[in-house]
Amino acid sequence: MAGDPPTAAEKEALVSSFLEIASGQTPETATQFLQMTSWHLEEALQLFYIDGESALAARPPAPSAAAAVAAAAGVEEALRFAPPPAAALGDPMMHGLGVGEDDDVRAPLPVRRETLYGDGPVSVLRPNATVAFRNFEQEARQSAVWDSDQNATSSSRDNLASLYRPPFSLMFNGPFDKAKLEASCLDKWLLINLQSTDEFSSHMLNRDTWGNEAVAQLIRSNFIFWQVYHDSSEGRKVCTYYNLVSMPAILLIDPITGQKMRGWNGMVHPDRLLEDLLPYLDKGPKEHHAAQPQKRPRKVDQETPMGKQGKTAVEDEDEELARAVAASLEESKEVTEGSDATDDMAEAEAEEENEPSLNIKLDYPPLPEEPTGSRDLLCRVAIRLPNNQRIQRNFLYTDPIKLLWSFCAPQVEDGEKRPFHFVQPIPRASMKLEFASDATFKEAGLANSMINLLWD
Repeated sequence: MAGDPPTAAEKEALVSSFLEIASGQTPETATQFLQMTSWHLEEALQLFYIDGESALAARPPAPSAAAAVAAAAGVEEALRFAPPPAAALGDPMMHGLGVGEDDDVRAPLPVRRETLYGDGPVSVLRPNATVAFRNFEQEARQSAVWDSDQNATSSSRDNLASLYRPPFSLMFNGPFDKAKLEASCLDKWLLINLQSTDEFSSHMLNRDTWGNEAVAQLIRSNFIFWQVYHDSSEGRKVCTYYNLVSMPAILLIDPITGQKMRGWNGMVHPDRLLEDLLPYLDKGPKEHHAAQPQKRPRKVDQETPMGKQGKTAVEDEDEELARAVAASLEESKEVTEGSDATDDMAEAEAEEENEPSLNIKLDYPPLPEEPTGSRDLLCRVAIRLPNNQRIQRNFLYTDPIKLLWSFCAPQVEDGEKRPFHFVQPIPRASMKLEFASDATFKEAGLANSMINLLWD
C-alpha cells in the first residue's frame, strides 16, 4: 500500500539506484541519505548534491529501537518524580530565566548605543522650504561639515561637503527686499544666485565660480551678493517676478528700479562671468541712471480767451524766435563761407601736431617663450583689447611688466608705432600701468587678473 515503509529488497534496490547515480559513494552514505528523506530516491539525490556531507554532519545518527524505548522510559520516570517547575507554582521571579534549560543557550547580546556622526547633530545642507530665506548664520556654524579641514577625524564625505561649501563670506544675510535696499544705499549692483540642490551645476558654481579669488574680489568691491534656494518662499517670489524656470540662475539687478540688467543660466565659468561684468564696473546704479536721457515733460497749451480762432501766446513767441534765428543764420552764412577753408586747414594742422608720428617704431624688449611649470612660479594675465578681443598669456612673477607691451603690440593695429598703456578695470582699486615702470608682475599684483589696453 502507498505510504507503507519499503521492504528490505526495495531498500537494497533504492541503495543500488543511489550508488549508480552518485558514483564513488559508499552504501552507508546512500543509506543515510535515503533514511533522511524517508527512502525517497529523488529527494535523497537532491539533498546529496545540494548539501553533501554537511547534511550528514548536521543530523545525529538515528538511535536503535531498543535505545529509543529505554530513553522514553527514562524520561517518563524522571517526570513522575521531578518537582513541578517554578512557572507552574506561580513564581514570577523564576519565570523566563531559563532555570533548568540547557547550558548551551547563548546569553542575549548587549545593548549598544552609538552615534552616526560625532557628538553633534548632523548638518542640514539646506533649510526647510517654509522659511522666508536661508539661515546663513546657522549653516555657517555647522563646522562639522563645511569646515572639515579643521577636524582631524573628518571623513571623505566631510571633505566633499567642504569642497562645495557655499560662499558664506560673500553672501548678504536677509530677504530680497533688504538686499536690494542695501545695494541701493551703497550704490552697488545686486548680484543674485538662485540654486537647486537637485542640479549639480549649483554645487559647481559654489566650487569653481564663487570660490574663484578674482570673482570673490570683484564681488566684494562692486556688488551685493545674495544666494537663495529656488523652492524657498523668497526664492519662489523672485522666480515668479523674473519668470525663472531653469536652475541655477544668476541675475544682475538694478537695486533702484528692480530691473534685470543681465542674466545667466546653468554653470557660468569665472572667466566668462568676469568678462560679462566688466561693463558694470565703471559706474554704479545711480551714475547709470544719471547718464540716461531724461524724458521731456509734455507741454499742455491752454486756449486763449479768444477761443479756438486765434493762436496761443506761447506759439506766437516760438514762431518769432524761430524766424529770428533763421535770419541770423542767413546773415552769418555769407560771412563764414570765406573763412571755412582757412579754419579747416588750421584744424588739420593742429590735429597733425597733436597726433604722435606713426612712422617711428617703438622699442619694446624681446618677448621670450611662454613659460611652463609650477603654478607657484607662473602669473597668468588676461588683456582686453580696444576691439573687445581678449588674449591671455603666462609670465613669470619675476618678469618685468614691460613684456606686456611686447606681447600686445603685434596683436593690435599700429601697436608697434602708437603708444598705449594698461588699466585694471576695478573701481576704487584701479591702477594704471605705464611702460616706464620697472616693476615686476609680482610687485604689480597682476597674478590671475584682467586688465584693459587703452591708447595714450
